[in-house]
Amino acid sequence: MPQRRARPTSRNGRTGRRPGWRRTPVPPPEPAPATPASTADAPPPAPSDAASVVQAALYRDGVRVSAPDTLADTFRELREQPSGMAWIGLARPTERELLSLAAEFDLHPLAVEDAMEAHQRPKLERYGETLFVVLSAARYLDNTEEVDFGELHVFVGPDFVITVRHGAAPDLSAVRQRMEESPELLKLGPEAVLYAILDAVVDGYAPVVAGVQTDIDEIETEVFRGDPKVSRRIYELSREMVEFQRATRPLVGMLHSLMAGFAKYGTDEELQRYLRDVADHVTHTSEQVDGFRQALTDILTVNATLVTQEQNAEMRALAEAGFEQNEEIKKISSWAAILFAPTLVGTIYGMNFENMPELGWSFGYPFAIGLMGLVCASLYVIFKRRDWL
Repeated sequence: MPQRRARPTSRNGRTGRRPGWRRTPVPPPEPAPATPASTADAPPPAPSDAASVVQAALYRDGVRVSAPDTLADTFRELREQPSGMAWIGLARPTERELLSLAAEFDLHPLAVEDAMEAHQRPKLERYGETLFVVLSAARYLDNTEEVDFGELHVFVGPDFVITVRHGAAPDLSAVRQRMEESPELLKLGPEAVLYAILDAVVDGYAPVVAGVQTDIDEIETEVFRGDPKVSRRIYELSREMVEFQRATRPLVGMLHSLMAGFAKYGTDEELQRYLRDVADHVTHTSEQVDGFRQALTDILTVNATLVTQEQNAEMRALAEAGFEQNEEIKKISSWAAILFAPTLVGTIYGMNFENMPELGWSFGYPFAIGLMGLVCASLYVIFKRRDWL
């Protein structure tokens, strides 16, 4: 962590900023062209940092001494405070605001570029005496039963903390209020503020874990109930757990990196204990998230097995119904063939031809009847042997 040091004293006895933190020299402005009378008296444009500056405050010995309205006022008052600390909170700042911060606090261009763009992976990087931390916060939405993720970028220097928030989470106003109510902790400097932010992000994971656990319990019930919409819910929750893993896994390594630098940067003993506690919590949360993802994978496998079994049962029922239908068709066809035989014989002898020998034969009628019976009996025996009857 960056070590807090006293500012050097200039030749005239006034306390100034360290040479490494001097603002980048700005060339003198070019003379403005002549302005028409209609616009010459127009008021200057309002500063653009008022919209995205959530709150800016200066602290000395753990107590707030001022709350400037703009970034320019914050810079000016910080220069006037010999041992103050600035805590600047921004929400979706503009490029102009970030560049002004970079010029004032000598922020690294790569870190500023990352802060301008969201969708960064959680990471911890050191640029000289400045730490750049990217955190992924999460909150559980009860109405939609979804996990909403927000991104937070934190610059931590020897006498300043800058937070750049992309998203609704986390609520840093509660963090600021907590620190202001604990001046002994806030007195430890920017490292204590970083701890409080880390602690707030990790504590925000607890409601998410509880909400996801409830969702998984409901999903298990829906799976065995045979709800057809459960597959989609499993898939969506699995995607959220992948995002949750991306938020928690790197944070474990980041906190261990911070703990590895305790001795080098002279971190306060009490603050070391707090950070170790945060590391324990995030490790436990990461393990729970890993368990959730594995559980969802198992549930998805069980759901696929149950769906397959249900489909097989339906196919078996259709096959049995088709077999029974075929058996009925066989019986109907067999009896139709048997009944067709006497109809065929009767039809032949019912034709009005004169030269039919059997018509004048005295045994013609018994012969026709016997022929009908013989054909029907033969067909019956044949169908019976083939189990059609």
